[in-house]
Amino acid sequence: MKIPYKVLLVILISVLLALFVVTITIGRYDLGINEVFLILISRIFSFLPIPQTWTAMSEIIVFQVRLPRIIGAMLIGAALATAGATYQGLFRNPMASPDFLGVTSGASIGAALAIVLELSFLHVQIFALIGGIIATSITVSIPKLLRNDSTIVLILSGIVVSGLFRSGMSFMRYIAEPQTALPAIVFWQMGSLARINSFEVIAISIPMIICFIIVMGISWWINIMSLGEVQSAVLGANYKFYRRIGILASTVLTVLSVAVAGEVGWIGLAIPHLSRLLVGVDNKKLMPVCMLTGAMFMLIVDTFARSLTTSEIPLGVLTGFIGAPFFILLIYKQKTMLG
Repeated sequence: MKIPYKVLLVILISVLLALFVVTITIGRYDLGINEVFLILISRIFSFLPIPQTWTAMSEIIVFQVRLPRIIGAMLIGAALATAGATYQGLFRNPMASPDFLGVTSGASIGAALAIVLELSFLHVQIFALIGGIIATSITVSIPKLLRNDSTIVLILSGIVVSGLFRSGMSFMRYIAEPQTALPAIVFWQMGSLARINSFEVIAISIPMIICFIIVMGISWWINIMSLGEVQSAVLGANYKFYRRIGILASTVLTVLSVAVAGEVGWIGLAIPHLSRLLVGVDNKKLMPVCMLTGAMFMLIVDTFARSLTTSEIPLGVLTGFIGAPFFILLIYKQKTMLG
């Protein structure tokens, strides 16, 4: 028996808030839950006369180290899961993921170029952002040049552009300086939130929230569009307009995530399927659940990445180890439910 939708949302939000507080306490510098709670309350309700029972170091770790990373992980997990669900609905393809239109490949080659040129980490993120936008623009432009705006041509264009940019990425690794640039490129591709800061969290949160609102706003139309272009037209949906809006919002979510965290796989593919098991295929219900479950998954993975060993474990490694078996289990469960 499925849990009622509103009850499920309350449960997911409660679990996410609990994880938010607990993960702040986890790390090489131990913090107690009571201590973290008091630090947060004292900052939020600064007018309250709360006696300071914590050290200055604890406050620095909470607000300057862990909080930006935790919020960033939640935003990126929600963004990748939402982008994956949107692509799957728009293209009626259960295997669609956030890198469907070459976004990840373009962002990777942009970041690699900045690393080869020995630019700062901020420039790496900017170049990744530009690379992802360029790749998506090329993918979207190919159907227009061919005068064939069908979904299959757009998908094939994404495959072609991804292959082209991955070849360019191989060339970047080939010419990269082997002692410094090459390891930096490889580590960036594997994904990490080790260097995220408050400024970057604020910078990505504003456009991400706008894209979340857009996706939620067109979620009912995505339900209609999943029936196909002809049926959508009969039901009064402007198929091409809503497809472009959905692609634009999903691309922005993906390229911002990749620019900040590098390549993080499986979230945009597996989380939408898990969410459908919880609430079904209605995108109006699916999108909020995707945001919450994606945020929780990424938060858990990043906590493992920064606390399991003395050195940072790349996010892409953990999401691969966790996501692949998890996705196989989801497929098996769906097969069992369908008989």
